[in-house]
Amino acid sequence: MSAELRKLITARSTWLLLAIAQLVAIAGVSGLMARRDDPANDAAQRGAIAHVGLVALFGLLIGILAMAGEYRHRTITDTFLARPRRSHVVMSKVVVSALAGAVFGLLASVTALVADAVWLAAKDSSIDLANGVLWRTMAGGIGWNIAFAVVGVGVGALLTNLSAAVASALAWLALVEGIVGELLGGGARWLPFALGQALVGLPEAADRPAVWQAALVLMLYAALFVAAGIGVTVRRDIT
Repeated sequence: MSAELRKLITARSTWLLLAIAQLVAIAGVSGLMARRDDPANDAAQRGAIAHVGLVALFGLLIGILAMAGEYRHRTITDTFLARPRRSHVVMSKVVVSALAGAVFGLLASVTALVADAVWLAAKDSSIDLANGVLWRTMAGGIGWNIAFAVVGVGVGALLTNLSAAVASALAWLALVEGIVGELLGGGARWLPFALGQALVGLPEAADRPAVWQAALVLMLYAALFVAAGIGVTVRRDIT
């Protein structure tokens, strides 16, 4: 696992994505707070901190890069020669990517809190750190980041072409899930992105899954993607 961690922290893409993630969090909080007349209420605070969930996109990319990136740079053969148990390689990438997702979520949470506090101060208010809504939303956002990072490893293992894996993941989030959601109607709330929203308490709807349900189903999605990725990887000819 130390080798996978070293690969992650020495890759420039990791730090670039981390930096962009903070900008996304700041932009999201700023966009919301700039148009709110009641920035200190619970709904506004949840909406502001919930932008941590958007950073899950970068966790997803980290997971994809961790797996499919090795095929792109043709280092996967050396990796499997060093560790012949391919399932162990994939699981090491899962653990390291999950840690990266947690870090992305945690740092984005701090960034969102600071941006929120600055906006509240500009509007003659202050952030209430004793408000449980903030911490529940933050915890949900971090969980969302972790789950999507793990899913990313599974996607990267299934679609070893880096460009195809990234394009497929982004297309699902930006387009396909919305279309599938229209076809499923109420069942759309059990799709991955909708479950991530439920983790941070959004949308404000009575029929959204409970946080524990969203967490459980997201974990199931992650486990299924990883299991499928391992199944394909151990049988794939990489010569």
